Amino acid sequence: MSDTVSTGRVLTREEAPFDPDALRDRYRAERDKRVRADGNEQYLQIAGRFADFGDDPYIEAPIQRAPLTDEVEVVVIGGGFGGLLAGARLREAGVKSLRMIEAAGDFGGTWYWNRYPGAACDIESLVYLPLLEETGFIPEMRYTKAPEIYAHSKRIAQHYNLYEDVCFQTSVKDLSWDEAAQRWIISTNHGDAMRARFVVMANGPLNKPKLPGIPGIETFKGHAFHTSRWDYEYTGGSVLGGLDRIGDKRIGIIGTGATAVQCVPHLAEGAGQLYVFQRTPSAVNVRNRCRLGPLPAARLAEPPDGQFQPPGQRRLCRRGPGQRRLDRGLPGADLHRPQGGRGGAVA
Repeated sequence: MSDTVSTGRVLTREEAPFDPDALRDRYRAERDKRVRADGNEQYLQIAGRFADFGDDPYIEAPIQRAPLTDEVEVVVIGGGFGGLLAGARLREAGVKSLRMIEAAGDFGGTWYWNRYPGAACDIESLVYLPLLEETGFIPEMRYTKAPEIYAHSKRIAQHYNLYEDVCFQTSVKDLSWDEAAQRWIISTNHGDAMRARFVVMANGPLNKPKLPGIPGIETFKGHAFHTSRWDYEYTGGSVLGGLDRIGDKRIGIIGTGATAVQCVPHLAEGAGQLYVFQRTPSAVNVRNRCRLGPLPAARLAEPPDGQFQPPGQRRLCRRGPGQRRLDRGLPGADLHRPQGGRGGAVA
């Protein structure tokens, strides 16, 4: 396997140090144990007794405003990457009458909500973050952390003037078509009945926490919150860690997916006692995280076919001194390995 890591060569079935068919059968057997006929119905709805699990802990106060009944050319529903890209391209096309509608208190989508300790992205930042060239921004690290993603989301909105006429803390309740006026009527939780010629739907499901439908959750008397609504008033610390208020607490975390891989180390460091409830183990690998150096003119050049191609992974962090350059449109980009060498978990 070391030969595969150093050269990138794919092993043949005969060279593999395991039986691929046996491994596949094992995964299928484990999968079959977990496939449930009830699907998403296994989760509890964020309503009634559990409604506060969906509250926004990042706003200072709910927005109070009069209902809107005006008309705009385009409404974009959703302020995550999909909505930001739609808004950006509409601005580039010359659309001035544009309104963004977002349920959260700011842009960012899932990166607005997920601010748990250790939150980061496992896709290379130069590939994952949109509109880098357009905004002139280069991420700090090969794998970007949540605060940088959230800040970049706001950067995009500022760059394309998407904060103008935006409706935050606003959820769309109904879309209806006025045939006579040839306009959409958008109804919201604020009593709005705004009108638009075009509606772009860029909303997603990741703004709503999922609660496990397990016996006893409705009678649990301790403090509980979802990782996408992290309660730093209770734990102390920040997205960077340092949870200094839970040294006398006995804490349980349910799940060992990507979020848990990132936040469990911080919980384990701060908690008096930590229990991790695991159904399926996570795959954890070395990420070779490294720092991206300054780029001349902070530009990403496009290859001739107009399609941006991410730098090869092996070139990103494994070239020798004086050779650490990204060859595809990033001349002179020095990549510096962080102190302590490589290591860590991708989540």
